[in-house]
This record gives sequence, C-alpha cells and structure tokens, in this order.
Amino acid sequence: MSRIGNKAISITAGVEVKISGKEVSVKGPKGELKHTLTPRVEASVDADSNEVVVTRQDDSRFSKAEHGLNRSLISNMIVGVSTGWKKELEIRGTGFRGAVQGNKLNLNLGYSHPINYEIPDGIKVTMPEPTKIIVEGSDKQLVGQVSANIRFYRKPDAYKGKGVRYTDEHIALKEGKSAGK
Repeated sequence: MSRIGNKAISITAGVEVKISGKEVSVKGPKGELKHTLTPRVEASVDADSNEVVVTRQDDSRFSKAEHGLNRSLISNMIVGVSTGWKKELEIRGTGFRGAVQGNKLNLNLGYSHPINYEIPDGIKVTMPEPTKIIVEGSDKQLVGQVSANIRFYRKPDAYKGKGVRYTDEHIALKEGKSAGK
C-alpha cells in the first residue's frame, strides 16, 4: 500500500492541470511544468472536487513505488507553479563572497580564480548580501540541483566551517590537532 500515492492532490486556485495519456501538464502563475508518468501509473483530474487522483495498474512492489513517486512529483509541480520553491545558501569564510552579474553567478571562494556559474533557464538567483544566495524557481528538482551545484564548488570544511552551506544545515566541526594539548 502506498499511503502517499493514495492521497488525492487538491488543485489550488489559479492552477490548471491537463492530462492526456501519460503526459501531465501543470500551468500556473509561476510557469508551466510537464511530466511523463511511468508505465504502471495513471492519473486523472476529478473536476467535481478539483483534485488529481493517481492510480496504479497492480499491487506489485514496483507499481506501489512508482505510484507514490508520481503522486509526489505531480504535487510538487502544483506547488511549484503556484507558490514556487526556494533554497537559501550562505557563504562563510574570510573574503568569500559572490555577486549576480546578468545570467551568471560570480563566486570568490578562496581559489586563485573566480567561479562563474551560468544560471539555467527557469531559475532566479538573487543575493541580498554578498554572502547570502537565494535560488528560486517552479521546478523543485532544478532548484535543488542548482543549489547543490553551487554548494559543490566549496563544501563547508570540517574544521572551521568555511564554504557554501544551506542556511538550515548543521555542520559538526572537528577539533583541531592542537585542541587536545
């Protein structure tokens, strides 16, 4: 039993969901997203209750897994086109900073050269402070991937915590060699 998959997805106001065969299209104020359902799963729109219902073909293990996955992806698409997704990153370290220049994110992270990250389409990156990065967009997967790519340039180190981290991320710092003496 997929508990997540059995829940109906309510469609928020201003969002339009179209399903034709295996193609699901969700359109809202923040944009339009498309998804292709996996072979063992089908979806339909219940116009009376304004909900999307996802069903599976059989009770095999893979069908149950795909049932919950597709339901979550459609739910994330509806949230993304209505309110959007957002990730906040923080840069820590002396001299570490960044700036948005047009369609590029310029980062100075302690290397001998600056890092120029090209911002993909559908993603909005803002920096209210030189050490704070906000990544926004309607596609949850793309927002998370862009945030992970930016963090990957300089992961927080284990001793001083310098680097790029999520604002809600906890880093367990190690003691230095001289701390025990």
